[in-house]
Amino acid sequence: MLRDGLPELPSVFTPVSLREAGDAMARATALAPGQGAGTLAWVRAMSRIEAAVVLEPDQTLAAARLVLFVAISALADAVAALGPPEIPVSLRWPATLLVNGGEVGRAQLAEPPGASADAAPDWLVVGVEARFLNAPGLEPGFAPSLTSLEAEGWGDTNPTEITAAWARHLMAGIAEWDRDGPQRVAERYLARLEQDAETEGARRALDTGTAELIWEKEGARQRRAWT
Repeated sequence: MLRDGLPELPSVFTPVSLREAGDAMARATALAPGQGAGTLAWVRAMSRIEAAVVLEPDQTLAAARLVLFVAISALADAVAALGPPEIPVSLRWPATLLVNGGEVGRAQLAEPPGASADAAPDWLVVGVEARFLNAPGLEPGFAPSLTSLEAEGWGDTNPTEITAAWARHLMAGIAEWDRDGPQRVAERYLARLEQDAETEGARRALDTGTAELIWEKEGARQRRAWT
């Protein structure tokens, strides 16, 4: 069964489809104050995945920002489930999706203007985008740091299936967060997070109250903000 062109989704979602040139984050952010939680703006496109969901968290804004990591982990899980099992799917701080070491997509977060970090926001919008096809005329390997899902072996799926899978994994991740606490969000995210020059060999953690990356190296503790 299709809902607004998407494979079947949990009833919590109200899909809003956009044409190829649409901007899912912008549309969901515009709809957030009036239509509320579960609004899912997504772009009908063959070359990319682009979708955004409106949420109404009951935590403070500082704590609710963890949903950025739920969203990028959900995209990684959706992509991994639908592609070749031997191809590595990983993450780069704070919310970049890597496939076989190349950048493919990202997650992003929008907040109400002027919202206080110490109060629950009226709404949040979390969204993802990912490159499914390389731009016309560009061959695989056109830029060593970039790739596309199709180029890495995801030709047996399509952007619509990945969009729906992301939405399902997102809701599962939020439910797990509610059930098991924010530390579970951190564990899932850190399990896929690549090492970089600063954190190589360090013990890493997420501060679930501020959404900052923490690492300890050579006896010193350091922090990195998500913005």
